[in-house]
Amino acid sequence: MPSYLTYAVLAGVAWGLGGFFEKTGLRQLGLPPIAGITLRTVIAFLILGALSIPVWKNIENPSNIKAWLMIAIGGGIIAGSLGMWSFYSALSLTENLGVTLAIAFAFSPITGTLVGLINGSQETDLKIGLGLVAIIVGIVLIQLAHE
Repeated sequence: MPSYLTYAVLAGVAWGLGGFFEKTGLRQLGLPPIAGITLRTVIAFLILGALSIPVWKNIENPSNIKAWLMIAIGGGIIAGSLGMWSFYSALSLTENLGVTLAIAFAFSPITGTLVGLINGSQETDLKIGLGLVAIIVGIVLIQLAHE
């Protein structure tokens, strides 16, 4: 299995397990979603900050302001803040964790592909198109089953 697939599967497993514990903790504490995501972010910052210390010297182009902004805006503001706050809000309200995870994470490849197509950086073909349609059909089926 290619290493990118291994990491993608590991991410999905970690997010599924984490989502279970996060939902349970939010509910048991009565913790507002914004406080929960803040706690999660602080813990992740401490762990990842310590682990990343030796690799900061390996940055190939540290003067590329546009690249720094892309990470700060895309990762910090859009995905890290808005996305995670929305996800925690969904966790605090959902009765079915699997449905919530499926819907949240299914929209990621759809959105990423559409942005890439608009930007001109994403190639597409019939298989990719059919895969995206399958994701949409899956979301509809999961939501209908939930109702």
